Amino acid sequence: MRLERYALLSVAAAVATIALKGVAWWITDSVGLLSDALESFVNLAAAVLAFSMLRLAATPPDKEHPYGFSKAEYLAAGIEGALIVLAAAGILFAALPRLVNPAPIETPGLGLGLSVAASVINLAVAQVLLRAGREHHSITLEADGKHLMTDVWTSAGVIAGVALVFLTGWLRLDPLIALAVAAHIVWTGVGLMRRSVAGLLDAAISAGEQDELTKLFAEYSRRYGVSFHALRTRQAGARRFVSFHLLVPDSWTVAKAHQLSEEIESRMRAMVPNASITTHIEPISDPASYDDQELDR
Repeated sequence: MRLERYALLSVAAAVATIALKGVAWWITDSVGLLSDALESFVNLAAAVLAFSMLRLAATPPDKEHPYGFSKAEYLAAGIEGALIVLAAAGILFAALPRLVNPAPIETPGLGLGLSVAASVINLAVAQVLLRAGREHHSITLEADGKHLMTDVWTSAGVIAGVALVFLTGWLRLDPLIALAVAAHIVWTGVGLMRRSVAGLLDAAISAGEQDELTKLFAEYSRRYGVSFHALRTRQAGARRFVSFHLLVPDSWTVAKAHQLSEEIESRMRAMVPNASITTHIEPISDPASYDDQELDR
């Protein structure tokens, strides 16, 4: 299944929840439910963006972009984070006047029922996106899934708050809930933007994956008397890039060194999915082999 189809599922869910939550706000006049509906508009924009960025990330490499377009996924996650922060600003704009001049909530039962239905849709789609994001190593799908899960928890808080307003009659609780929702989604948005920036700055692969590579190097060093250095890794969306230097005995033929490097690279690909691996072979006794370990020689 192409990853863009998951994004289309998210688009459909956003349209459905906008309709449900919009009606819920319209019949109740609750700013808490309004804040929930506004976040669904962000969900729609984020889903459309995710679809376009996933399509771009899947574009084959060309002469101007020989490493492909996989970093487009980080752009999607960063812009989605910014959209979340904008949604929070809209919630603040709607909630602050109601905090000063509270108003009663109309027809809370029907409004809450519609909001619960929308939350169930978001929960189901979020689980699909999170599972697909982990399976395909897609930060875009994972970010969209986390965003929808944030919406689910936000909706749960809003539903509980509106119910309490109805039971207690404390009208200011409604805008206070909306303000809490705004603070919560700002936190989520900032987290997405930070992760996006880290990816664009060529962050290394996970510490666990790096540890596995280090153990592999130690194994081959013991078995064949070879050595390794200058290990560098980075992530670009679903792709991983690994480079290292393999130092072999001077008596080895090029064919023998190449055969060993192929074996090592094959095992690495099993450890690090979607990895592009580059090996540089050097003679182990040549002093010059140890002068090129840094990025800038």
